[in-house]
Amino acid sequence: MERLAFQKIAIIGLGPRGLGALEALADCATARGVRLEVDIFDTYPEPGAGPNFDPREPQHCLVNIPLRDIDLRRPEGLDLTPFAQWLGPRFGKDDFPPRAEVGQYLEQRFDKLKDTATMMTTRHYPEQVECLQRKDDAWHVHTGPNAHGPYAEVLMVPGQPPTRPDDQLADWKAHAADRDTTLAAAYPARALEKAAEQWSGQTLAIRGFALSSFDVIRVLTVGQGGRFAGGQYLASGQEPACIVPFSIDGKPPYPKPATGEIDARYEPTPDETEVFRKAVFEASKGTPEAAQAHLTDALATPVFRILSTFGTEGIRSAVGDWLAREWSDPGCQEDASALEVLKDGVAMAEGVSAPSIGYVVGQVWRKWQDPLRQAYNPANTPPATAAAIVGFDEGLKRYSYGPPVSACRELMTLIDAGIVSIEWARDPDISLMNTGWQLNVRDQSVTATVMIDAVLPSPDPQQVVSPLISGLMTDGYLTTLDDLGARTASDGRLIGDDNEPVQGLSLLGRLALGSVIAADSLHDCFGASSKRWAEGVLSRLS
Repeated sequence: MERLAFQKIAIIGLGPRGLGALEALADCATARGVRLEVDIFDTYPEPGAGPNFDPREPQHCLVNIPLRDIDLRRPEGLDLTPFAQWLGPRFGKDDFPPRAEVGQYLEQRFDKLKDTATMMTTRHYPEQVECLQRKDDAWHVHTGPNAHGPYAEVLMVPGQPPTRPDDQLADWKAHAADRDTTLAAAYPARALEKAAEQWSGQTLAIRGFALSSFDVIRVLTVGQGGRFAGGQYLASGQEPACIVPFSIDGKPPYPKPATGEIDARYEPTPDETEVFRKAVFEASKGTPEAAQAHLTDALATPVFRILSTFGTEGIRSAVGDWLAREWSDPGCQEDASALEVLKDGVAMAEGVSAPSIGYVVGQVWRKWQDPLRQAYNPANTPPATAAAIVGFDEGLKRYSYGPPVSACRELMTLIDAGIVSIEWARDPDISLMNTGWQLNVRDQSVTATVMIDAVLPSPDPQQVVSPLISGLMTDGYLTTLDDLGARTASDGRLIGDDNEPVQGLSLLGRLALGSVIAADSLHDCFGASSKRWAEGVLSRLS
């Protein structure tokens, strides 16, 4: 029998994406009969789950995907229980499970992988990687005084590492340090929930009015002992006196369709999906203007067809106009207030009222996330075109990444109860006061003693606070797309300053936004990007 070679690989980061890459690697190693040694570096105590799906997080922090749509692809060679089956009867198909439950499942999935993978052995080092060094065609990993290696391949899957604060946040941090005020982070939610025990009766502001703000509001209400019953909020008395969310446009995201039956109304046909796939492929090769034309044409057909089924006539030109404005200025078509967005969104999500053009566009785009990634991610998209397509995708997240209907209903109940105020939701002027932050809209003002930051940081590696990332940039191994993420090849390898793939050094995930798209999805962690990386590794090793 031919002796099998052992090859050493390092993976830096073990959240869901690191787990997805590890599973893909195990699959490929088994298929090719190659034995691998994999060293994993991650200081986080929940391997496989990471911070976003930490099993210790509160049960009221939910994923933004209904159970009916959660499909975490599993390695072919491992007998892994599907997530819905693992949950059991506690949740129905239309429920949005807690992120902590997903994290517990992923932890158990990692344990099973490392115990049963026949062609791969793993070691987990709870050490912080500070730098990588290339020597004699191999990589060496340095974690303070310790050095590991040599490795034939290194994969970085850092998730969302800490970044430098933007100018506004930097000013606020300095202000909070000098005054008797509090600037808090939205996550980890369990830390926020503990801190909020001291904020009863105070006015709190939330910077950001997207998905994270829904988590924050639940932490400040249900997390303090309140509950919803009979269409009302029953306060515990431990809540803040008033919670004030705000953002630039002042609008919350639209909820996803409430049931599978309602959701099916937005399903593109197979032919429409194939047209879209080809459109993305063509869009990724050309100019921003050509990309807009390709994707607009592909979207307009199913959007018009679906709107017609609701009896909406004479709107073909309106669909085109809406899409054109979305490309140039996302959200400018909508002038509804925050409360109107909530009410209209719930009515559309529950099938009570006919959907708007934007709602249909967003739901079709959501259903096309997989073909979008499959056609875009392997391409070498010009930077300006990448910025245009990524910007379009990011703008549509107000529809495609929406919360459950129940979360929007709860928010409306809290507004009715006076616990949440949306009077200052839209781009308020903010003055720094000795007692906190004064939000001003027209002739109204409110002062918050606590500010909670719920804005997702930039994916730009140049803003990341990490000696590992900055060192790779200094050495020319990591380069960036204009105002986006790192440049990577289709298999995840970094593109260096010589415009060539860096041998044996790869990056997957959000920090590569622009080279890849829709990287924030849980499904993407277990998708084609991880498989392409694993297949590339095995091909190079052989």
